[in-house]
Amino acid sequence: MGNNHMSDRLALDVLEQLPTPVMAVDSDLKIIFMNAAGRGLLGMSMDEIEGNKCADLMNSKHCGTPECRMKQAMEKDALCTARNEVNIDGKVIPIEYSAAPLKDDQGNIVGGLEYVLDITERVRHENKLMEQSRTIREISTPAIKLWDRIVVLPVVGVVDSMRAWQMMETMLTKITETSSKVIIMDIQGVAAVDTAVANHLIRITKATKLMGCKCIISGISSAVAQTLVQLGIDLGEVVTHSTLQDALTEALAMLNQVITKMK
Repeated sequence: MGNNHMSDRLALDVLEQLPTPVMAVDSDLKIIFMNAAGRGLLGMSMDEIEGNKCADLMNSKHCGTPECRMKQAMEKDALCTARNEVNIDGKVIPIEYSAAPLKDDQGNIVGGLEYVLDITERVRHENKLMEQSRTIREISTPAIKLWDRIVVLPVVGVVDSMRAWQMMETMLTKITETSSKVIIMDIQGVAAVDTAVANHLIRITKATKLMGCKCIISGISSAVAQTLVQLGIDLGEVVTHSTLQDALTEALAMLNQVITKMK
């Protein structure tokens, strides 16, 4: 009996000293325990906390919804983890929390145990990386007004689904801003052209057509042409050229314009 009491006391001391909030609830989601870190987060004493439903105090996005991991843990008898946000005194804090079923000596689920990690710095770092990635994509795929109503999009590197989406967004935005009628997509710097890349290009040209803008693909090398033929890829009605100069000449012709040499 004495050893059990000491063990229980040690476990409670460990929970109290953990630097992250930990709480336990009964089957009705009423709080029966919260450690010092949790009480500090709420700015409340255990007497003020005990008996309240966790949703009333944590006010998170998952509270009162099927996304509540504490409820899921009790229903599934399994550990459940997710990201969430809590709103405490008007301050929104991004968290990652894990919930596990709380059982009695007979193995019956009588509640749940949850611990919370403040991931504010992690989210800030992730957002910074996303912003940097977005900036790099924009820099790597600039849409340039080459001539009156003619825009060129030089593409360098790998064209995956995310890059293709960004290219399309850039092109459509530029078409709207400049009232362009012809856009040249130069793929001379694309690392490799396969079926997936070709399909991305075709979708982009179709999108520009819906905006009332014709699309020309330049930079089609002999190797790329052979690859497209071997793969049986048909670019349909898309106008293609091997060089940007030829593409520009074609674009001017579409607009009934020509470049003449000065004598």
